[in-house]
Amino acid sequence: MPVEFLGIAATHDGSETHPRSGASFDKEYTLKLARAHEDHGWDRVLFAYGSGSPDPAPAAAYIAARLDKLQLLLAHRPNVSYPTFAAKTFATLDRISDGRLTVHFITGGSDREQGREGDTLTKDQRYSRTREYIEIVKRIWTTHEPFDHEGEHYRFHDFVSDVFPVQQPRPDVSFGGSSDAAYAAGAAEADIYCLWGEPLARTAEQIEAVKAAARAAGRTTPPRIQVAFRPIIAPTEELAWEKAHRTVAAINARKEQGDTVAGRGRGAPENTGSRRLLAIADAGERYDRALWTPTAAATGGAGNSNALVGTPETVAQALLDYYDLGVDILSARGYDLLGDAVDFGRHVIPLVREEVAKRDAARAALAGDGAEDGARRPVGAGR
Repeated sequence: MPVEFLGIAATHDGSETHPRSGASFDKEYTLKLARAHEDHGWDRVLFAYGSGSPDPAPAAAYIAARLDKLQLLLAHRPNVSYPTFAAKTFATLDRISDGRLTVHFITGGSDREQGREGDTLTKDQRYSRTREYIEIVKRIWTTHEPFDHEGEHYRFHDFVSDVFPVQQPRPDVSFGGSSDAAYAAGAAEADIYCLWGEPLARTAEQIEAVKAAARAAGRTTPPRIQVAFRPIIAPTEELAWEKAHRTVAAINARKEQGDTVAGRGRGAPENTGSRRLLAIADAGERYDRALWTPTAAATGGAGNSNALVGTPETVAQALLDYYDLGVDILSARGYDLLGDAVDFGRHVIPLVREEVAKRDAARAALAGDGAEDGARRPVGAGR
């Protein structure tokens, strides 16, 4: 199956290593970064969500109206709007983009961050709400007759939308998390399950947990798996590792200045995913072919923060190791968002796509040989 690449649709040029140079929503930079992804082989970009950040939905619409091929992954927190309203927003955006939308639902891993926008539910209650929310949105996208809903978190009557997605029967839904509650909700409802980059063995364990939760929910086909990394590449291994250490030094320097963008503001993380990243970092700095954990340690396990370090060839082979585990969506973003998107697109994506095509061709040939052998074998032979 062809591999897909997800980048980031940032609205300004700042990152953990350096402050932004302009406004939080810089139209010119937002378009320039998105166009760099479209021009360099990326499949889609993520419009992330933060309590005080620019609204990702109109930002996604802005890009959709100006680019022709790049697909859009829109992050959305259920606490910020009613599902009837959100479903219409998503359908309208799918119309604007001619069917290029996927929606990523965020349950929320920090009580403090959720509380900034008035969300006071517990973590388990948030997962229950997200699951109900996704069910409602999917029904609205696919139902042309008025219906009522009486649930734990939402109640409405006689609702029917007058705007439907281009994609049929509906856009894909993605979901992430590393707790048992996350596996249960996401594996039941999501088309794509998102994980942060961990060592291969631990990623394999998470994939099996998602598959088990999907079976428990009665699904015969589990969600596709996406894994996210922070690639640090250079022409030689020595230069890549020098760059990696400069990156961590820059993150730590910003933290020392009290900049919370560079790392977690206060206390230990509440969410399971971040705690997993910190535990992995505590146990060692380097894993497998190229995984490096000091970037996660420096940021307090904040989001996608484990790095893959090396030449383009090394990083491509590391990504293929994850593909061979069953990961077919690879998420990546560097610390120089624009420059790294271009470099990764030029030097890493083609290598991975070429090797995936070879693997797919080999599997197809093997399957064809098996079919021919079966056709030549007399009925009952080998029994």
